[in-house]
Amino acid sequence: MSRLRLGITMSLDGYVGGPDQSEENPLGVGGMELHEWFFPLKEFREMHGEQGGKIDASSAVVQERRANIGATIMGRNMFGPVRGPWRDESWRGWWGEDPPYHHPVFVLTHHPREPLEMEGGTTFSFVSDGIESALAQAKDAAGGRDVWLAGGASVVNQYLAAGLMDEIDISIAPVILGSGARLFDTVQPGVVKLKQLRAVEAPEVTHIKYEVC
Repeated sequence: MSRLRLGITMSLDGYVGGPDQSEENPLGVGGMELHEWFFPLKEFREMHGEQGGKIDASSAVVQERRANIGATIMGRNMFGPVRGPWRDESWRGWWGEDPPYHHPVFVLTHHPREPLEMEGGTTFSFVSDGIESALAQAKDAAGGRDVWLAGGASVVNQYLAAGLMDEIDISIAPVILGSGARLFDTVQPGVVKLKQLRAVEAPEVTHIKYEVC
């Protein structure tokens, strides 16, 4: 049965992106520091068509997160910095013409747009009728495999509050951002109950995985 799985990196004080996010600074002030554990890895380089890279305790975690994923859901802010109605269709994401997903990606937005087919099997579909619709479409497209919830914080918080999440895998970076996009910010106490499945200590990060009960 297809599950909704979250894999995301968070600062020690709970932020998944820094303040003042923009096209020039997509992760906000200090946001790049969250992912310094990830960028040198062999798995990261392979996702972007490059060779080399290091292998450490994080490698198995990244491989586990990528396994059995057939579709992805993300918020519009993660897809790009364009706000309000689409002015045109010139914005095609942060990742160039061959994004690292290689499967269907469903982008939550209030403003409809035609699907965007990219190289490597990635198609961005824009869902304007809510998180339940996006999840249903993603599960259908995944063909029995799982759905990855990529972020950002607002979308994650909505799925958690709605009780639609099955698994949470958080990488905690030794960074304090102080402000930005905060995980769990709008989730009411007692709504989400978790069972810890594993914890992995790795260079510059700690990975904790939970089942949502």
